[in-house]
Amino acid sequence: MIFRQLFDSTSGTYSYLLASRRGGEALIIDPVLEKVGRYLQLIGELDLRLVKAVDTHLHADHVTGLGALRDRTHCITVMGEMSKVDVVSMRLSDGEKLRIEGVSLDVMYTPGHTDDSYSFLTQDRVFTGDTLLIRGTGRTDFQNGDARAQYESIFGRLLKLPDETLVYPAHDYKGDTVSTIGEEKRYNPRLQVKSADEYAALMGSLNLPNPKMMDVAVPANMRIGLVQDELARQGFVLTATEAMALIGRPEVAIVDLREREERDKHGSIPGSLSVPYPALAENVRDGGVLHELAAATGKAIVFYCAYGERSAMAVAAAHEAGLAGARHIQGGLDAWKKAGGAVAR
Repeated sequence: MIFRQLFDSTSGTYSYLLASRRGGEALIIDPVLEKVGRYLQLIGELDLRLVKAVDTHLHADHVTGLGALRDRTHCITVMGEMSKVDVVSMRLSDGEKLRIEGVSLDVMYTPGHTDDSYSFLTQDRVFTGDTLLIRGTGRTDFQNGDARAQYESIFGRLLKLPDETLVYPAHDYKGDTVSTIGEEKRYNPRLQVKSADEYAALMGSLNLPNPKMMDVAVPANMRIGLVQDELARQGFVLTATEAMALIGRPEVAIVDLREREERDKHGSIPGSLSVPYPALAENVRDGGVLHELAAATGKAIVFYCAYGERSAMAVAAAHEAGLAGARHIQGGLDAWKKAGGAVAR
């Protein structure tokens, strides 16, 4: 596995780049906006293709790089389903898998630092965000933090992992880069407590100042969704209600860009074709399935995804490939359900 730990000294943030091989797909965890150029340089040097950018939670001490990476690479943006950000491409639930080619991470909902904190476990290592730090734990006094919830996340979940599991947090301010579950059990001063009440009392006595970037970072990170006004102005956007009128029409092909796990969990628009977003480029170019479908039958392509972000990027890619009639459903399956659209299981 290709693995790189990257550091932003201003915010003390660690970002992590993972891939299974040179020339393959990659994902990045907790990217920082100011470091996006460096990430892209490294991705190019390693001959990787960034397909997913992930935040463990809504950060308060730096502006996320998710939106910038999406705009520059057309990658999928990912957060947990409890996040209150406006739009990300994919939302994951506890117990699901975060996958790219050759890499699979278990999704763990670990609230406490914030109410949208997630950890990601793969093979011998766990990416803990701000839930469990090296010889510390994330503060619990803002963004709906809850010390007792964090106690359960740490003691009830993370510390039950094998002692040799490597711990890679989202931050460190002392220069430490990695720990293990066993080390944190023995030497983390905040974990030497006997109950949730004792832990809550300890966390409540910290009296920490707010992060310097909090007033800037939180509002910015709440609004990372892809701006789709230009697509709407050009007439390439359908509302869910407008799309409902197209169901069953032979001149229209409705294309689902989501991954299998999303379809299994949330259902699909009846009659839609499955073409997962990572395979889009090869399918819309000359010789690809969607290109030939449109060319041979004259069908108009209508894309949809979970919330409309992948489908908006797909419209742009399809138009570049010559599929001038491609459109997408604004708000994706989420909007479709809210409008009362039928769902196939």
